[in-house]
Amino acid sequence: MHITFVLNLLLWDRPSSMLRACVVALIVMSWNCVATAQNFPTKPIKIVVPNAPGGAADITARTIAQKLSEALGQPVVIDNKPSAGGVVAGEQVAKSDPDGHTILLISSGTAVSAALFKALPFDTRKDFAPVSKLATFDLAIAVAEGGKFKTFAELLAYAKANPGKLNIGTPQIGTTQNLAAELFKSAAGIDVQVIPFNGTPPVIAALRGGNIDAMVEILGPLMAQITSNALRPVALLGDQRAAVLPDVPVAREAGGSLANFSATSWNGLAVPAKTPKDVVAKLNREMVRILTLPDVKQRLNDLTLVAQSSTPDQLAQLLDSDIKRWADVIERAKLQKQ
Repeated sequence: MHITFVLNLLLWDRPSSMLRACVVALIVMSWNCVATAQNFPTKPIKIVVPNAPGGAADITARTIAQKLSEALGQPVVIDNKPSAGGVVAGEQVAKSDPDGHTILLISSGTAVSAALFKALPFDTRKDFAPVSKLATFDLAIAVAEGGKFKTFAELLAYAKANPGKLNIGTPQIGTTQNLAAELFKSAAGIDVQVIPFNGTPPVIAALRGGNIDAMVEILGPLMAQITSNALRPVALLGDQRAAVLPDVPVAREAGGSLANFSATSWNGLAVPAKTPKDVVAKLNREMVRILTLPDVKQRLNDLTLVAQSSTPDQLAQLLDSDIKRWADVIERAKLQKQ
């Protein structure tokens, strides 16, 4: 509010007490907004990660945390709170003070949980304010090296010629990988069995042991198996080929019903819903800057992640669209809500 206008109101001949109160309130609100933007942060920042230490989500958060701490002049600590569906981490942040000092690492898994769980201790879209996307990462269809399939075309042709005989393994029911396999099955118009296992290692063991024909998994955890020639990636499920595997096609290159197919994972940051918009904007500006730094991009690339920021609105739209997409997949696959 322009200071001359404020003074004119206050000096107006015999202003009413109500007018005085309104003007004073406006001044205080305006000052508080400016003060919030100037003073934040006033204490250490915590990023709550719904995953165990050591994984891609955790390393991403730690990479960002270091740079954010340097920029804002406050420690940024990581608080790992792994649980089914990220419920524990989400509840902790949803109930935190909305001042920007407690941040939640969200992901495509956050959207899956919103679609899969009958009830959550928070509202995924109403209790959080998105800040920025951090990265996207590929999902891959892999087969055993030396197995009966060498290419995606061969796998697809077999599935179409032998309804119900192809088995695709994934981690647990309701994971992004599991739902991506169901989405692929639907989009390709093939009758295959999607078989969930208790985690990634058992899926790899089953594939290498010949008990399943293929698997769908995030690319990162498969790279050691790929580079050691134990597994062969036949297709990625995203929009474009990966820099680390330039010879591996994306599923949409098969054309037909898969021409517009895309299924990728992503992660980002969110804060409690009532966090001041100027604080959200400040955090967003830092994320946009940090994700362009060469060392950050390289660190994420080493994890087969692609650094990618967004506006808060773009992340909100992505979260909304993913919740709807996975809800539709869950319904079509007749998966029981948890």
